[in-house]
Amino acid sequence: MAAKPKGDEPPRRLNRAVSVSEALGAALDPVLKKRGFASRDILAHWGAMAPAPYDKVTRPDKLSWPRGEKGAEGAVLYLRCHPGHALALAHEGARVAAAINRYFGYILVNQVRMSAEPFSEMEALPETQPALGDVARARIGRAVEKVGDPGMRDALKQLGQAMAQKKPK
Repeated sequence: MAAKPKGDEPPRRLNRAVSVSEALGAALDPVLKKRGFASRDILAHWGAMAPAPYDKVTRPDKLSWPRGEKGAEGAVLYLRCHPGHALALAHEGARVAAAINRYFGYILVNQVRMSAEPFSEMEALPETQPALGDVARARIGRAVEKVGDPGMRDALKQLGQAMAQKKPK
């Protein structure tokens, strides 16, 4: 009795509707595992975990784990970097690694290095929301003008403007 090769089996049906992310996850996970990523978290949440300006001028490329070293903490994260920020990233790699480790809550990245791969910027999506009107801006400004701390005042103003732009459901 000969065993059937895996490639000859028909795809298994899920008998339910599947989201695009779930369908693509099965195709992306093997590729990401080859690059050293156990999950898509670093790629999906890079903008939230990387400190400014590296959230916009770098992209994770590969995660390289040390081989055979017992007790080694963390991996080497290779980043694709915009050429104008490469020197700064070389000096602030420890700050980027600390921000990533803080996001995950454990030591995931020990060192940050630059990848040899070229950096490609993702094209910005066009603005879909209309600009906020002068009346709404003035109303939000009056509501936060009594706040004493200028940083808090600016943060509240930005929050109010974001909420005013959001479409009601």
